[in-house]
Amino acid sequence: MSAETAGFDVVVVGGGPCGSAVSTLVAMQGHRVLLLEKEKFPRYQIGESLLPATVHGVCRLLGVSEELDKAGFMLKRGGTFRWGRNPEPWTFSFGISSKFVSEASTAYQVERMRFDQILLDNARRRGVEVREESSVADVIEDADGRVCGVRYTDADGVTHEVSARFVVDSSGNGSRIHKKVGGQRRYSEFFRNLALFGYFEGGKRLPAPNEGNILAAAFDSGWFWYIPLTDTLTSVGAVLHPDALERAQGDKEQALLDLIAECPLIADYLADARRVTSGPYGEVRVRKDYSYIQEKFWRPGLILAGDAACFIDPVFSSGVHLATYSALLAARTINTVLAGTAGETESCEEFEARYRAEYARFHDFLVAFYDMHEDESSYFWRAKKVTGNAASDVESFVELVGGGSSGEGALIDAKAYLGKRAPAFQELSDAVERPVLVAGEDRDLLKTELARSVSREGTRIQVQASLGANADERTPVRDGGLVPSADGMHWIRPVQQQAS
Repeated sequence: MSAETAGFDVVVVGGGPCGSAVSTLVAMQGHRVLLLEKEKFPRYQIGESLLPATVHGVCRLLGVSEELDKAGFMLKRGGTFRWGRNPEPWTFSFGISSKFVSEASTAYQVERMRFDQILLDNARRRGVEVREESSVADVIEDADGRVCGVRYTDADGVTHEVSARFVVDSSGNGSRIHKKVGGQRRYSEFFRNLALFGYFEGGKRLPAPNEGNILAAAFDSGWFWYIPLTDTLTSVGAVLHPDALERAQGDKEQALLDLIAECPLIADYLADARRVTSGPYGEVRVRKDYSYIQEKFWRPGLILAGDAACFIDPVFSSGVHLATYSALLAARTINTVLAGTAGETESCEEFEARYRAEYARFHDFLVAFYDMHEDESSYFWRAKKVTGNAASDVESFVELVGGGSSGEGALIDAKAYLGKRAPAFQELSDAVERPVLVAGEDRDLLKTELARSVSREGTRIQVQASLGANADERTPVRDGGLVPSADGMHWIRPVQQQAS
């Protein structure tokens, strides 16, 4: 075993969008950062549909906007859904603020191998020391119980120990060290999904200007994603309830084809397509997409970010957004503590409260979306229990979403909280269920409270990246809380914001 002679300020575990982002945003403040990634990039990854907050917010703060423009990723202006009682697909677009030109209300569909490589290479250029094929097995604690480093094994099988003032676990849902934070990973009773997916060449595209949109189509056994990655390549996946697990066993390709046949809209779009059978996209894969959240997001010296902390059903393409949003929050926290301008406890509590609140917003939107289905034979009927019957397991999960330090209303009375949200759920349903009068017509979902809530934080990040200053974050989101500094890279107290 070898040990580093010189430690780091921060060790980041995992080189995906979350790990690359947090390491870069900390290194840009002059701190010494080591990033450990178990695989060799480029490597395959799912989660290909982005939101504007990542593209025009975090990626702009990272300094990779020009590279993304040159990469030629598929432009995405919103989403198209065959969902609810509407027999025809309906569309929404990303409209965020009059402060932005139309380009800032778009996102990308990305091949994650290429997108993640761009972010990791940028981390290197910004001063992060990146070590690939380095698998972290455990954390190291000091005599007081504080996490002070990690133990990892390199490509040659040699075990190393490296010290750091902070460790950030951004290694995803398969993290080997997330349990070290304490507490348990709690799973949603209702959003326990299984995804079966593959890639096709030659699939149809939506009519312009929505040809780059993600298409989500509900059917009796679940829902499909249909993500155009290039003019000809499409990512296609069926999200199923675990009751359908047996359908994903045996011949996975035949199972996927059988499911496609059960969903007329997706079957039509793939009528003249062929499945990719070689290269990184040649495999039909299965993944558990269980929604979960950790009871704790941090302990002294250790922060969980991205999927290491929580994961939510992917119907709203929230995965990379939550990962990069949490990376920004974690970077602010670490930069603040290392600068000595606020303590670790209050900075980490700010990180946790804000990340839990963002997760809760997407959780509520998800509940409302699934609640639109009234067919008792459909997969989605199970989710109606969330609003129709606040059983103890649902209440406990809602309480967990609120978080011990966040002061969310869900902590006080989960059943009352769900009841209070019912009008917002109905408002979204009414907006979606309005008859489709013109094919491709946009639904103005931002007129609904739930849609505004899930776009609010993303809009703030885009404002920060575009204007170089905070537009409206001068009031804490919780009693005694902190607010972002003018450059968005630290936490400060509101009085400091006013003084500046």
